[in-house]
Amino acid sequence: MKFFKRFFRFVFKTLFWLFVFSIVIVFIFKWTPVPITPLMVIKNIEQNDVSKKGWQHDWVPIEEISKSLQLAVICSEDQNFLKHHGFDVKAIEKAYENNKKGKRLKGASSISQQTAKNLFLWPQRSWLRKGLETYFTFLIELIWSKERIMEVYLNSVEMGPRIYGAEAASQYWFKKPASSLSKQEASAIASILPNPLRYRANPASSYIEGRKVWIMKQMNYYGPLNYPIRDDKDQ
Repeated sequence: MKFFKRFFRFVFKTLFWLFVFSIVIVFIFKWTPVPITPLMVIKNIEQNDVSKKGWQHDWVPIEEISKSLQLAVICSEDQNFLKHHGFDVKAIEKAYENNKKGKRLKGASSISQQTAKNLFLWPQRSWLRKGLETYFTFLIELIWSKERIMEVYLNSVEMGPRIYGAEAASQYWFKKPASSLSKQEASAIASILPNPLRYRANPASSYIEGRKVWIMKQMNYYGPLNYPIRDDKDQ
């Protein structure tokens, strides 16, 4: 009997301190740059090649990332990003219906969910990871601003073979800083996000050219990008 009491006490304490740690780390990353993510480490191990050296990743503040790229990513990945609270219910329902019909499931994960997964979790799908992804998505939506979520996302998402973040991707694909990306270049990078290891932003295939045209049309429809302002009391 004492063994079970000690065991459950140990489990409870472990879960409690993991809960505390998760909140602390989300608060820390509310202000500080993210130097490395589990995704970078795991992908580097999976794609191990002695002819290549690690990965390319250069953190830059969102002020140094082209507004065109920010808007292109929203139009490509999550057009309701500024409206929802972490989960695009309509996109999830649509993906569920497509899945029931045997179609490919896509477009269900919001930018907030992708940020939570990239920053705190691992890429393989499982119910445990999905549960933790939901939890961390809730936390970052509660503690961070939308602009901060976009900043972390654009500095951590894979945008090419071992290329992470907007600055490294901009230099890799177009030999220029992320702040100088044109609308066409931004849409090219956003076009390859579904599979950055398979597609190239430059030179682009006919498929990526088609996606670029679609994304640029969506950018025109969307209009100027304005992040919602949150007061300190809402943070």
